[in-house]
Amino acid sequence: MLWAGKKASPAWRLPCSRGHDSPSRREKMTAARRSDDLGGEQVEGHHAVHELLVAARRRTRRIWVADADAPSPLVEHMARLARERGVPVQTRPADVLLAAARTAAPQGVIAWADPVVSVALDDLLGADEGKPPFVLVLDGVTDPGNFGSLLRSAACAGVGGVVVGRHRSAALTPLAVKAAAGAVEYVPIAAVGGIPAALQRLSRAGVWAIGLDAAGNDNLWSASLLDGPVALVLGSEGAGLSHLTKQRCDLLARIPQQGPLGSLNVASAAAVACFEVARRRAGARH
Repeated sequence: MLWAGKKASPAWRLPCSRGHDSPSRREKMTAARRSDDLGGEQVEGHHAVHELLVAARRRTRRIWVADADAPSPLVEHMARLARERGVPVQTRPADVLLAAARTAAPQGVIAWADPVVSVALDDLLGADEGKPPFVLVLDGVTDPGNFGSLLRSAACAGVGGVVVGRHRSAALTPLAVKAAAGAVEYVPIAAVGGIPAALQRLSRAGVWAIGLDAAGNDNLWSASLLDGPVALVLGSEGAGLSHLTKQRCDLLARIPQQGPLGSLNVASAAAVACFEVARRRAGARH
C-alpha cells in the first residue's frame, strides 16, 4: 500500500503499555484535565440533550424542561430518560427557560453537564482500533456554528478525532454543541498548542496530512493517500490555511467547483472531504 512506505513503524500500530500511576501522578493528571476543559457544559436542543443522556460519557447535572399544557413528546421522552438515569429534572416556565438559553431555539429543553475534556493527540491515533487513523485538523475555525457542524460531519463520516488549536479555535459554546447535534459526546477532541507542531507529530506517526485549499494542485476526487492513515486539514473562515500549516501538509487538494461561486463554506467543504475519505475507504475494503 502507498502509505506503508512513509514510516517504517507507524505509531498507531505500536502497542502501548500502561503502568500503574502513583497517587501524585494521578493528581497531576486530574489537574491537567481541569486545565483542558473545552466547555460544552450547557446543552440545548432535542438531539444534543438526547445524545448527552444516551452516551453517558460525562455527568449530566440537571435538566430543565419547559412547563407547557401540551409538552412535546420528544421533551417528555428526554425527561423520562433523564429520570431513569437519576438526573434531576425541573420544569420551568417557557419564558424562564428561554431567558436561560444561549441559543435562539432550545426546543424546550436545557441540560447542564460536566465539561467536555480534551484528549491527548496520540490517543486519536488508536481511536478506531484495527483501522488506519482518520483525523480532522482545524486550523483556526472560529465560528461556533461551523465548529459544531464540523463535529457532526466528522461523527457521521467515521472520523476518529478532531484536532484544534487551544488559542485560535471556536469554543464549545451552547451554539456549537447544539449545531453538533450530539457529536460532542462521541468524537474525541484534542486541543494542541500549535497546529503545525501537531501535524509534525502526526507525520512522525505515519499519518498523511491533506490540506484543503481552493488553489491546491491536487483534485480531491483523484488525490492519492485518502485510504491510508490521513489527517484532513481545514483552515479558518476567510483566510484558509496558514502559511506554516500549508508547509506541513503532504499535499494540498481542492474540491472541484461547478457553479459560479468560488468556494464552499468550511463546514460544507469538510463534509464533502470527510465523506470522500469514507467512500474511498469503503471501496478499498471491497
